[in-house]
Amino acid sequence: MSNTLFNSAQALDSALADTVMTTLCDAVAERGKATLVVSGGSTPKALFNLLSTKAGPWDAITVTLADERWVGLDHEDSNEAMVRRELLKDQAASATFLSLTPAFPDSESNIGQVCEQLEQLPPYDLVLLGMGGDMHTASLFPCAAELAVGLSTGAPALMTHPTSAPHSRVSQSLARLLKTRRGIVHIVGESKLDVLAAARATSDPTIAPISAFVEPAGPFEVWASR
Repeated sequence: MSNTLFNSAQALDSALADTVMTTLCDAVAERGKATLVVSGGSTPKALFNLLSTKAGPWDAITVTLADERWVGLDHEDSNEAMVRRELLKDQAASATFLSLTPAFPDSESNIGQVCEQLEQLPPYDLVLLGMGGDMHTASLFPCAAELAVGLSTGAPALMTHPTSAPHSRVSQSLARLLKTRRGIVHIVGESKLDVLAAARATSDPTIAPISAFVEPAGPFEVWASR
Protein backbone atom coordinates (compact mmCIF):
# COMPACT_ATOMS: atom_id res chain seq x y z
CA MET A 1 0.00 0.00 0.00
CA SER A 2 1.00 3.64 -0.27
CA ASN A 3 3.42 5.50 1.95
CA THR A 4 3.10 9.25 2.48
CA LEU A 5 6.02 11.11 4.11
CA PHE A 6 5.88 14.70 5.33
CA ASN A 7 8.66 16.97 6.54
CA SER A 8 6.78 18.03 9.68
CA ALA A 9 4.20 16.65 12.06
CA GLN A 10 2.07 19.73 11.46
CA ALA A 11 1.91 19.13 7.70
CA LEU A 12 1.14 15.45 8.31
CA ASP A 13 -1.67 16.17 10.76
CA SER A 14 -3.25 18.77 8.49
CA ALA A 15 -3.31 16.49 5.45
CA LEU A 16 -4.39 13.46 7.46
CA ALA A 17 -7.26 15.35 9.11
CA ASP A 18 -8.57 16.30 5.66
CA THR A 19 -8.24 12.70 4.44
CA VAL A 20 -9.97 11.25 7.48
CA MET A 21 -12.88 13.65 7.15
CA THR A 22 -13.23 13.02 3.41
CA THR A 23 -13.20 9.25 3.98
CA LEU A 24 -15.89 9.49 6.66
CA CYS A 25 -18.08 11.87 4.65
CA ASP A 26 -17.88 9.56 1.63
CA ALA A 27 -18.85 6.59 3.80
CA VAL A 28 -21.87 8.39 5.22
CA ALA A 29 -22.92 9.49 1.73
CA GLU A 30 -22.69 5.90 0.47
CA ARG A 31 -23.99 3.91 3.46
CA GLY A 32 -25.68 6.40 5.78
CA LYS A 33 -23.15 5.94 8.58
CA ALA A 34 -19.44 5.52 9.26
CA THR A 35 -17.16 4.01 11.87
CA LEU A 36 -13.75 5.42 12.82
CA VAL A 37 -11.28 3.47 14.97
CA VAL A 38 -8.57 5.56 16.62
CA SER A 39 -5.56 4.96 18.83
CA GLY A 40 -4.49 6.51 22.11
CA GLY A 41 -1.17 7.92 23.21
CA SER A 42 0.31 11.34 22.53
CA THR A 43 0.86 11.12 18.75
CA PRO A 44 -2.77 11.61 17.61
CA LYS A 45 -3.68 14.48 19.97
CA ALA A 46 -2.92 17.26 17.49
CA LEU A 47 -4.72 15.33 14.76
CA PHE A 48 -7.77 14.90 16.99
CA ASN A 49 -7.90 18.61 17.74
CA LEU A 50 -7.85 19.39 14.02
CA LEU A 51 -10.52 16.78 13.30
CA SER A 52 -12.79 18.21 15.96
CA THR A 53 -13.00 21.48 14.00
CA LYS A 54 -14.05 19.79 10.75
CA ALA A 55 -17.70 20.17 9.80
CA GLY A 56 -19.32 16.93 8.73
CA PRO A 57 -22.04 14.38 9.48
CA TRP A 58 -20.66 13.59 12.93
CA ASP A 59 -24.06 12.45 14.21
CA ALA A 60 -23.80 9.53 11.75
CA ILE A 61 -20.24 8.61 12.81
CA THR A 62 -19.30 6.09 15.51
CA VAL A 63 -15.85 6.41 17.07
CA THR A 64 -14.13 3.65 19.02
CA LEU A 65 -10.60 2.72 20.09
CA ALA A 66 -8.16 0.14 18.79
CA ASP A 67 -7.22 -0.52 22.41
CA GLU A 68 -7.69 0.75 25.92
CA ARG A 69 -5.74 0.56 29.15
CA TRP A 70 -7.57 -1.26 31.93
CA VAL A 71 -8.20 1.85 34.00
CA GLY A 72 -11.22 3.92 34.92
CA LEU A 73 -12.38 6.90 32.89
CA ASP A 74 -11.06 9.22 35.60
CA HIS A 75 -7.50 7.81 35.32
CA GLU A 76 -4.86 9.96 33.60
CA ASP A 77 -3.88 7.00 31.36
CA SER A 78 -7.39 6.43 29.98
CA ASN A 79 -7.42 6.53 26.18
CA GLU A 80 -11.17 7.07 26.21
CA ALA A 81 -10.83 10.15 28.40
CA MET A 82 -8.20 11.54 26.03
CA VAL A 83 -10.38 10.93 22.96
CA ARG A 84 -13.38 12.54 24.63
CA ARG A 85 -11.24 15.52 25.62
CA GLU A 86 -9.30 16.03 22.37
CA LEU A 87 -11.66 14.78 19.63
CA LEU A 88 -15.29 14.56 20.75
CA LYS A 89 -15.83 18.30 21.09
CA ASP A 90 -16.78 21.27 18.89
CA GLN A 91 -18.00 19.92 15.51
CA ALA A 92 -17.35 16.32 16.57
CA ALA A 93 -19.34 16.52 19.80
CA SER A 94 -22.33 14.75 18.23
CA ALA A 95 -20.38 11.60 17.27
CA THR A 96 -21.26 8.35 19.04
CA PHE A 97 -18.48 6.82 21.14
CA LEU A 98 -18.24 3.06 21.70
CA SER A 99 -16.27 2.35 24.87
CA LEU A 100 -13.91 -0.62 25.28
CA THR A 101 -14.45 -0.55 29.07
CA PRO A 102 -18.26 -0.58 29.41
CA ALA A 103 -18.19 -2.95 32.42
CA PHE A 104 -15.03 -1.76 34.19
CA PRO A 105 -13.75 -3.12 36.60
CA ASP A 106 -15.31 -6.55 35.84
CA SER A 107 -12.88 -7.82 33.18
CA GLU A 108 -14.75 -11.02 32.31
CA SER A 109 -18.08 -9.27 31.80
CA ASN A 110 -16.34 -6.40 30.03
CA ILE A 111 -14.64 -8.44 27.32
CA GLY A 112 -17.90 -10.25 26.63
CA GLN A 113 -19.75 -6.97 26.17
CA VAL A 114 -17.00 -5.51 23.99
CA CYS A 115 -16.89 -8.56 21.74
CA GLU A 116 -20.67 -8.50 21.34
CA GLN A 117 -20.65 -4.80 20.44
CA LEU A 118 -17.80 -5.09 17.95
CA GLU A 119 -19.29 -8.18 16.29
CA GLN A 120 -22.42 -6.17 15.50
CA LEU A 121 -20.48 -3.51 13.60
CA PRO A 122 -19.96 -3.79 9.83
CA PRO A 123 -16.46 -3.44 8.38
CA TYR A 124 -14.92 -0.26 9.69
CA ASP A 125 -14.57 2.67 7.32
CA LEU A 126 -11.21 3.80 8.69
CA VAL A 127 -8.77 2.46 11.28
CA LEU A 128 -5.99 4.77 12.51
CA LEU A 129 -3.19 2.91 14.27
CA GLY A 130 -0.02 4.07 15.97
CA MET A 131 3.17 2.16 16.68
CA GLY A 132 5.36 1.84 19.76
CA GLY A 133 9.12 1.74 19.89
CA ASP A 134 8.91 -2.02 20.50
CA MET A 135 6.94 -2.43 17.24
CA HIS A 136 3.60 -3.02 19.00
CA THR A 137 0.35 -1.61 17.70
CA ALA A 138 -3.05 -1.43 19.40
CA SER A 139 -2.21 -3.48 22.54
CA LEU A 140 -0.66 -6.33 20.59
CA PHE A 141 2.70 -6.28 22.37
CA PRO A 142 5.57 -8.60 21.46
CA CYS A 143 6.16 -9.16 25.19
CA ALA A 144 2.56 -10.16 25.98
CA ALA A 145 1.71 -13.82 26.47
CA GLU A 146 -1.56 -13.19 24.64
CA LEU A 147 0.07 -11.99 21.41
CA ALA A 148 -0.38 -15.29 19.57
CA VAL A 149 -4.09 -15.24 20.41
CA GLY A 150 -4.42 -11.62 19.34
CA LEU A 151 -2.85 -12.44 15.99
CA SER A 152 -4.91 -15.57 15.33
CA THR A 153 -8.27 -15.34 17.07
CA GLY A 154 -11.49 -14.71 15.23
CA ALA A 155 -12.85 -12.92 18.29
CA PRO A 156 -12.88 -9.14 17.89
CA ALA A 157 -11.19 -8.30 21.21
CA LEU A 158 -9.13 -9.74 24.03
CA MET A 159 -7.36 -8.80 27.24
CA THR A 160 -3.57 -8.46 27.08
CA HIS A 161 -0.99 -8.11 29.83
CA PRO A 162 2.21 -6.54 28.49
CA THR A 163 5.28 -6.83 30.72
CA SER A 164 6.96 -3.74 29.23
CA ALA A 165 4.13 -1.25 29.77
CA PRO A 166 1.83 -0.33 32.64
CA HIS A 167 -1.72 -1.67 32.96
CA SER A 168 -3.52 -4.62 31.50
CA ARG A 169 -5.24 -3.75 28.23
CA VAL A 170 -8.34 -4.35 26.14
CA SER A 171 -7.23 -4.71 22.53
CA GLN A 172 -9.02 -5.31 19.30
CA SER A 173 -7.64 -8.36 17.54
CA LEU A 174 -5.71 -8.43 14.28
CA ALA A 175 -8.69 -9.97 12.50
CA ARG A 176 -11.13 -7.28 13.65
CA LEU A 177 -8.75 -4.40 12.89
CA LEU A 178 -8.09 -5.73 9.39
CA LYS A 179 -11.83 -5.82 8.74
CA THR A 180 -11.82 -2.23 7.51
CA ARG A 181 -12.27 -0.48 4.21
CA ARG A 182 -9.19 1.65 4.86
CA GLY A 183 -6.34 1.48 7.34
CA ILE A 184 -3.63 4.03 8.14
CA VAL A 185 -0.62 3.81 10.44
CA HIS A 186 0.23 7.28 11.81
CA ILE A 187 3.93 7.74 12.67
CA VAL A 188 5.89 10.80 13.80
CA GLY A 189 9.67 11.11 14.10
CA GLU A 190 12.86 9.65 12.64
CA SER A 191 13.17 7.15 15.46
CA LYS A 192 9.75 5.68 14.67
CA LEU A 193 10.63 5.56 10.97
CA ASP A 194 13.69 3.50 11.90
CA VAL A 195 11.52 1.16 13.99
CA LEU A 196 9.10 0.76 11.09
CA ALA A 197 11.95 -0.10 8.73
CA ALA A 198 13.15 -2.76 11.18
CA ALA A 199 9.63 -4.17 11.47
CA ARG A 200 9.31 -4.42 7.70
CA ALA A 201 12.70 -6.12 7.49
CA THR A 202 11.70 -8.60 10.19
CA SER A 203 8.24 -9.15 8.72
CA ASP A 204 7.39 -11.47 11.61
CA PRO A 205 4.32 -10.33 13.61
CA THR A 206 5.33 -12.42 16.62
CA ILE A 207 8.39 -10.15 16.89
CA ALA A 208 7.00 -7.03 15.26
CA PRO A 209 3.19 -6.99 15.51
CA ILE A 210 2.96 -3.86 13.33
CA SER A 211 4.30 -5.93 10.42
CA ALA A 212 0.95 -7.72 10.19
CA PHE A 213 -0.60 -4.41 9.10
CA VAL A 214 1.99 -2.78 6.83
CA GLU A 215 3.69 -3.91 3.64
CA PRO A 216 4.93 -6.32 2.50
CA ALA A 217 2.29 -8.43 4.31
CA GLY A 218 -0.37 -5.96 5.41
CA PRO A 219 -2.78 -3.64 3.59
CA PHE A 220 -2.48 -0.50 5.72
CA GLU A 221 -1.09 2.77 4.37
CA VAL A 222 1.69 4.53 6.28
CA TRP A 223 1.41 8.28 6.86
CA ALA A 224 4.55 9.58 8.55
CA SER A 225 6.64 12.66 9.25
CA ARG A 226 10.29 13.13 10.05
